[in-house]
Amino acid sequence: MPRRTRRTRASRRLAGFGAVAVLALSGCSSSGSESSPEAEGDTVTGTVTVLAAASLKEAFTELGERFERRHPGAEVTFGFGGSDSLAAGISNGAPADVFAAASAKTMKLVTDEGRTAGTPSTFARNRLQIATAPGNPHGISALEDLTAPGLKVVLCDRTVPCGAAARTALAAGGAGLTPVSYEQDVRSALTKVELKEADAALVYGTDVRAAGDKVEGVHFPESAEAVNDYPIALLDDAPNPSAAKAFVELVTSAEGRKVLGEAGFLEP
Repeated sequence: MPRRTRRTRASRRLAGFGAVAVLALSGCSSSGSESSPEAEGDTVTGTVTVLAAASLKEAFTELGERFERRHPGAEVTFGFGGSDSLAAGISNGAPADVFAAASAKTMKLVTDEGRTAGTPSTFARNRLQIATAPGNPHGISALEDLTAPGLKVVLCDRTVPCGAAARTALAAGGAGLTPVSYEQDVRSALTKVELKEADAALVYGTDVRAAGDKVEGVHFPESAEAVNDYPIALLDDAPNPSAAKAFVELVTSAEGRKVLGEAGFLEP
């Protein structure tokens, strides 16, 4: 049974999502007061379930809190994880209202099966950084530095968007390396560096920012060759389509872009 935790109100947030099943629940509170196109006058109630790439966790949690404040009768449930796992869950019939992926290629897996209602909208972009321990003890300043003998580097799995972006960037820089592990999503890769189980990882700049002083980020020019677009879509069999539509409108609104920008995402 999933473990339930609560903070300030009865909203639930799915902390992880496998191919079909939800692994854990955690709470989120309500805050924020800015208006958006879906904000005023609409009657939006019930639970809206949003499956989103792990790198969206902080920004979407904030948007979920704002959404619930604006619609007191609504509750947002998030499933954060690797985009490929989330897409597989949708394909296998996992109930959800909205899907936000970390790449257009992953979203296409869902649209090709006719699982989206309408055309997905690109709402943000993300760019890789090299994450190192605070103080950058190994003096990493370029992508080629990751190939130094004895350096333990972690990458996202090849099937997930951050892994695909890392391979593109490495190819652009002519840097061949064998990572000590491939992780299932970007947060798992970053955690390896935070726990000092790895010396460096290729992750999104937004995740480096979210980690605060637990890691240090290193920019590298080859990341420009591997910028990921983030699409969002209402699912065709959404249990709560009206609330789902309202949440998508919030994400793609000026307010949504501001929250995403504060988290480090680039505008599409």
